[in-house]
Amino acid sequence: MYVIETHGLAKHYGAIQALAGIDLRVPRGTIFGFLGPNGAGKTTTMRILVGLLRPTAGRASVFGLDMIGESREIRRKVGYLPGDVRLYEWMTGRRLLGFVDAARGGGAAREIDRLRGRFDLDIDRRIRGYSRGMKQKLALIASLMHRPELLILDEPTTALDPLVQLTLHEELRSAAREGRTVLFSSHTLGEVELLCDHVAIIRRGEIIEDSTIDALRRRAVRRVALRLRKGESGVLELPQGAHPYETLDGTVNLGWTGPIDGLTAWLSTLRLEDVTIGPPDLDDLFAAYYRDDVAAPQRGGGG
Repeated sequence: MYVIETHGLAKHYGAIQALAGIDLRVPRGTIFGFLGPNGAGKTTTMRILVGLLRPTAGRASVFGLDMIGESREIRRKVGYLPGDVRLYEWMTGRRLLGFVDAARGGGAAREIDRLRGRFDLDIDRRIRGYSRGMKQKLALIASLMHRPELLILDEPTTALDPLVQLTLHEELRSAAREGRTVLFSSHTLGEVELLCDHVAIIRRGEIIEDSTIDALRRRAVRRVALRLRKGESGVLELPQGAHPYETLDGTVNLGWTGPIDGLTAWLSTLRLEDVTIGPPDLDDLFAAYYRDDVAAPQRGGGG
C-alpha cells in the first residue's frame, strides 16, 4: 500500500514553475528520501502534502484520503517538520510541547520525556535562549512525540551535531520497523544513502529518478586502482563496464559500473602487483543530475 500518492502534481507562482507535474508514491513502512538541491521543489511538495499549499494542478492523497477535501483527517496522522522552523520564543520548551500535545488531544507526556532525554534537551528554558540546534531538536520532538503514522520531515538534520543526527536516524529506523512511514528531504547524499530504502530525486520541479538505493548502487561507479607487475606494459583492453582510465606513476585508475563478478574476472587475467577496489560511489551519479550542462541520465524504474 502507498501511504502517499501524487499524480501530475504541479504548482505555479505566476510564471515561476515550482512543480512540473510530479508523480510520487511512498510505500508504507519505508524511509523514503526526497533528494534535490535547494529550490528543486522538495519543500513545495511537502507543504502541499500537509495542506499548507494548494496545487495548481494534479492531485495528492495520503492514506488514501484526498489532500484538499480530507486534510484535517490526514493531519491527525502526520508529524510535520518544516524546513524553516518558527517557534513561540516567549514560551519554555516544556510549555510549547504541552501546548502542541493539548492541541492534538493530549497523551504524549511520556513520549515527550523519553525524547527530551534522547535528544538531551533542556525544555525548561525559554526558547528565545535556545541555539539554532536546540530549536531544531525541540521542533523534532514536537513532530515525533505523538508517534504519527507518517513523518514528513523537511531537512531534519539542519543545525544538528553528528551525535544528535545519529540519534535521529535511530528514531526514524525504529519508526519504520514499527510499520510507520518516513518521508524526509535532504540535499545531502550521505544521509539518504545511509538511511533510505527508496529515493526520489527532484530537479527543477521534476522527478528525474525514482528508485531503490540498492538499484542506484548497482548503477554507481566503483573506483579501481591497479598496478601491473614490473615488465608488464602495453595498452589495457578494457571490458564492458570499464570507463576510460588514466595512468599516474605506474598506477592505472579507472571506473567500473556493473556486477563485481565481471570486474574480478577481468582482473584475474592481468599480472597484478596490487589492486584497490572502492565501494559503489553514488556521488558521481547524483552529481550528473545536478549539472546544468549535462542532460539528466535516463530515469530508473520504481525498483
